[in-house]
Amino acid sequence: MSKTKKSVFAPDLLADTRILITGGGTGLGRGVARHLADHGAQVHLWGRREAVLAEAAAEAGGPGSVHFQTVDVRQPDSVDTAMTEIWEQHGPLTGVLNNAAANFIAPTKSLSPRGFEAISSTVMNGSFNTTHAAGRRWIEQGLPGTVLSTLTTWVWSGSAFVVPSAMAKAAVHAMTMSLAVEWARYGIRLNALAPGPIPTDYAWEMLNPTDKSAVGATQADQVPMGRAGTVEELANLTIFLFSDACDYLTGETIAMDGGQRLAGPGTFAGLTSLSDQDWQEIKERSQAASTAAKQQRSV
Repeated sequence: MSKTKKSVFAPDLLADTRILITGGGTGLGRGVARHLADHGAQVHLWGRREAVLAEAAAEAGGPGSVHFQTVDVRQPDSVDTAMTEIWEQHGPLTGVLNNAAANFIAPTKSLSPRGFEAISSTVMNGSFNTTHAAGRRWIEQGLPGTVLSTLTTWVWSGSAFVVPSAMAKAAVHAMTMSLAVEWARYGIRLNALAPGPIPTDYAWEMLNPTDKSAVGATQADQVPMGRAGTVEELANLTIFLFSDACDYLTGETIAMDGGQRLAGPGTFAGLTSLSDQDWQEIKERSQAASTAAKQQRSV
């Protein structure tokens, strides 16, 4: 069983760091932000919903400070403008966490170009835009930096029914390995995290909307450890990777999934048994969740 544990790190471990989290208003980004601030980091949250970001920033308040900007990471000009504001108002970032993502389960034959673009551009283009904007500033100014990206174990296996996400995250995995070599001489490290199932509200509504979709990657009973992971566990690994404790580690994607990937069921392959009627119900539930999120965004 999962239980709350005391932090294994000194409370000031991340003092004097400035860390950007994309997709920081919800889900894993929001949860990790609180832990970074608790260890002294100045945290910057990016997302598209101002009200949600403000809520997340207030929740994450700790010994470190928390700031937020409304940014669409798919738009390079928006990313560059926001990055300039951070540099001018707060000083250079020391780290970036590429966490912004979009996803839903669907049979690939029914995907629209718009649906594919919404997912792939957020994950792939957004991660590149943010990494590039921070990286070229670090290089120009002779500063070191750390980039982490939130991926999944699908980067090694692929996954049916989430093809745009699997493709995009595999691209970010490739970016991580490629830039780790290219930018190592500048003192810039790039690594990625591939967590197993860690339940968060909106993501679970999109990836597990009905009883019949409850198979595969989101199911804790298919994890050898017999449980889902926790945000705290993900945050601990994130804190370690942003610290000075592992300066020789770069170009790696680290799976933290309770052994799920090694046991085999870490994808949505089990959904092959669903009927067209099942998929219609899933689509309706997912669209309802998406509509609710958009209404919240406009508040």
